Amino acid sequence: MRATVFHGKDDIRLEAVPMPHPGPGEVVIRITLTTICGTDLHIVRGEYPVRPGLVIGHEPVGVIAELGVGVTGYAVGDRVLVGAITPCGQCNACLSGHQSQCGHGHDCEALGGWRFGNTMNGAQAEYLLVPNAQANLAKIPDELTDEQVVLLADIASTGISGAESGDVTLGDRVAVFALGPIGICAAIGARLLGASMVIGVDGDDGRLAMARTMGVDVVLDYRKVDVVAEIRRLTGGVDVAIEALGTQETFENALRVLRPGGTLSSLGVYSGKLVFPYDAFGAGLADYRIVTTLCPGGKERMRRLIEMVRSGRLDLRPLITHRFKLADIAAAYALFGERRDGVMKVAITP
Repeated sequence: MRATVFHGKDDIRLEAVPMPHPGPGEVVIRITLTTICGTDLHIVRGEYPVRPGLVIGHEPVGVIAELGVGVTGYAVGDRVLVGAITPCGQCNACLSGHQSQCGHGHDCEALGGWRFGNTMNGAQAEYLLVPNAQANLAKIPDELTDEQVVLLADIASTGISGAESGDVTLGDRVAVFALGPIGICAAIGARLLGASMVIGVDGDDGRLAMARTMGVDVVLDYRKVDVVAEIRRLTGGVDVAIEALGTQETFENALRVLRPGGTLSSLGVYSGKLVFPYDAFGAGLADYRIVTTLCPGGKERMRRLIEMVRSGRLDLRPLITHRFKLADIAAAYALFGERRDGVMKVAITP
């Protein structure tokens, strides 16, 4: 089969690799749609280490091509969505209600339950081996298209979980720092949970416009306004600030806009040293709560998100701005990595 193979920093190649075949409890799906994620860019740029020779990608929609022994309730030909996080359902983390932190037994080097394109071959390919399939295959209703559900695998689950982890509740005022796909999904999650005002912050014209399209109430351009002062003027301090980029500046600004007793919900992936200025931290006395979240996965999470789409309460199709064939994935990475042409999410069709 054809697959996108990582060979080293700034070196990915579309190559022929062996077809996977399922062992007990596993399934092979034929990929019908996948995407490029910001995490994939971190891998390609050498900012997140994976082994050379790995097939990358972790947002899969497909059709069951082959069933392993012991997988029940599914049939060859079923359309399925698989989360970027693939919990086993049996380890201590899973049984304690922390499925995103699944250790998969021997895969302790993985970041939680993230395996596709991290510790095992991923989804930017024609076929994908799905581990612990019984816990991870969510059937797609016939009336929904691949594009309606593909973003549920990662960015929707991650972004919405930022609002969930922050305990956004009825009437809350929420600020979201960085309006990429995950930040916009966090803003959508805050609205779904009952926020009365959602404020978004970015410095990219295309992303600011997309945030308005997707229903963010107030959009602030940090290039033109002191966003901390403006958010505090509008709200007196937000109940929840969601940080969706992973930089010192956005993390610190998220702290500075909280009301006493507020929550900072962190979705960004940080590198280097993260500093807590004592004044922004309330000298440790402001009753702030800081929480982090890894994308929730598993078939029940995917099922619930699918139901939000089917009910009409969640439509992420506007975020898919560009479409490429797998054969042109190098061009897709170039466009996505350089953020050209207003790109938000790139869909890849094998």
